[in-house]
Amino acid sequence: MNKSNQTEAKPTASAGNLNIDEVRILAIRDLPMVKEGDDIVDQIIIAADKQDTPLKNKDIVVITQRIFSKAQGLVVPLDNYPPSSFALEYAERTEKDPRLVEAVLQESTRIIRQVGGVLITETKHGFKCANAGVDGSNVGGDDLISLLPKDPDQDCQTVCDIIKARLGLDVGVVMTDTFGRPWRHGQTNVAIGVAGMQPMRDYVGANDLDGKELRVTTICVADEIAGAAELVMGKLDAVPAAIVRGYPFEISQGSATEIVRETPLDLFP
Repeated sequence: MNKSNQTEAKPTASAGNLNIDEVRILAIRDLPMVKEGDDIVDQIIIAADKQDTPLKNKDIVVITQRIFSKAQGLVVPLDNYPPSSFALEYAERTEKDPRLVEAVLQESTRIIRQVGGVLITETKHGFKCANAGVDGSNVGGDDLISLLPKDPDQDCQTVCDIIKARLGLDVGVVMTDTFGRPWRHGQTNVAIGVAGMQPMRDYVGANDLDGKELRVTTICVADEIAGAAELVMGKLDAVPAAIVRGYPFEISQGSATEIVRETPLDLFP
């Protein structure tokens, strides 16, 4: 990610009327528990076929980060992270496992805030989130943690390429994770990887219903899709993938790095 004070214009979907009457969100159920080395694209294709909702052209396939991490061997033992002196000190003050603190530190480029038992950090991808995305839920053991994939955008592009090769379909792919939001309670799913579509829709220069020119409105469509898909994926339902069908988009080269506000433009760095 470009950290310089100069920023380049980012490609976005052009403004215009969407003319959408219906967008469907289809849970992909009965996926097997993913293990290291599994072909998750094949599993998704088979599961979608079995429930009579096969993938179609211009679908958007939404997949939780967790199954990518499992397939890539990124569910690892906490014992892989012998704690540093800082991790030991912080863990003692916050009653956290020092190995978990050390894992968070190693997955981060900097600590932004320390709030109670939560470390707000910047990940190596540039994401600003709690605990660098390190998570111990739904990993199959008390002493295991899940790390974020190293290159979520490339993982999403690989899914696009495989679906194109196997089914001849052009699709968008969004990888999701759950983030908190400043100033608001609760968490929501956001896009941490995007491929096959632009993550943003830019309305700058368009006119509103009163004829006034919009000057700053850019909608993060990828985050909206991630949040909408979570409605059928849930946190306890073992539904790690969904299909968003009916949203109009152009097949293009997108990236979740386009979503992250560059540090020089960050209001709360």
